Amino acid sequence: MNIPLINKQGLINLGYGHCTAERIIKQTKAQLVEEGITFYDNKRLGLVPVITVEGMLGIKIPLELEGVC
Repeated sequence: MNIPLINKQGLINLGYGHCTAERIIKQTKAQLVEEGITFYDNKRLGLVPVITVEGMLGIKIPLELEGVC
């Protein structure tokens, strides 16, 4: 099972600012922890599922973007 992930640099490449990208990652991780996925309760973890970010932002993220794995 291969779930596409995005990091802060991927969000910056989409046009978001440095701090905004960090905040999006942090909010996404908090949402995942709230849903019961405690794996994301780790401040060193910088990758989050693309599908979760898309749901939060309401946009489609191209998977060929640099920063998406």
